[in-house]
Amino acid sequence: MTGPSATFGFKDVDPSAKPGLVRGVFDRVARRYDLMNDLMSGGVHRLWKDATAARLNPQPGEVIVDCAGGTGDMARRFARMARRAQERRGGADAKVFVIDYNAEMIAAGRERGFEPEIAWAVGDAQRLPLPDRSADAYVISFGIRNVTDVSQALREARRVLKPGGRFLCLEFSRPVTEALRKAYDAYSFKVIPGIGELVAKDRASYQYLVESIRRFPDQKRFAAMIGDAGFSRVEYTNFTGGVAALHTGRAI
Repeated sequence: MTGPSATFGFKDVDPSAKPGLVRGVFDRVARRYDLMNDLMSGGVHRLWKDATAARLNPQPGEVIVDCAGGTGDMARRFARMARRAQERRGGADAKVFVIDYNAEMIAAGRERGFEPEIAWAVGDAQRLPLPDRSADAYVISFGIRNVTDVSQALREARRVLKPGGRFLCLEFSRPVTEALRKAYDAYSFKVIPGIGELVAKDRASYQYLVESIRRFPDQKRFAAMIGDAGFSRVEYTNFTGGVAALHTGRAI
C-alpha cells in the first residue's frame, strides 16, 4: 500500500475501504448490539453512559448532537434528563439529533419507539448534515475509533458547535496499571470474541472490536488531538481504571 492508510483492527487499509468495512461490522451486529454491550461489560457500560449524561447535564431548549448514536441509548438519556429539567422550571423542548453512519443501527433504534425530542438521521461524523454553530453540545460514545479520519471528525464537531459549546467523547481507552492492562487484554482477546460467536453468531466483528480499541490513541494523545481541533479546557476522566475514558472540551 502506498500513501496514507487507515486502521481496521490490527490491519492497515486504504482509507476509502474503511467505511464499508465498518459498515459491514455494524450491519451484522445491530440487532444484538445492546445485548452484547451488557454481556461484554457486565452492565458496567451503563454506569459509564450515565456518568457521561450527568456530565452533559442536558437542558431545555438545547440542541444536542449524538454522533454515532446507534440505537439511541444515549439520546434517550439526554431526552429524559432535559424533559425532567423542563418539568421543573419550564422552557422549550430540547432537540437531540441521533446521527449514525449505519442505517441498520438507526433502524434498530427507531424500532424501540420514539422520544419526542429525538430526530434520527443517517450521516457521516466527518461530514455532519448540520449548519455551522448550530449545536449546544456534541457527544460521541464508543464511535470515534470507527471513524476513518479522527482528526476530521473532531474538526467537524467543532464546526457544528456554538462558541462555548460542550464536547464529550466516551471511548474505550488505556488501563492505567500494568496488571489491569494484562487482565483486560486476556479478557478482551480470549473471552469477547467467544461471546460474539455464541450470542451474535459473529466472532470476526468482535475480534475487530478488541483490536480497534488497541489501535486507538491513549488518553493523553487523544486529549492533544482534541486541543489541536480547536477545543479549550480539554480534560479526561478515567472510568474503571482507564478501561474507558470520558474526554471533554469547549468549543473556542
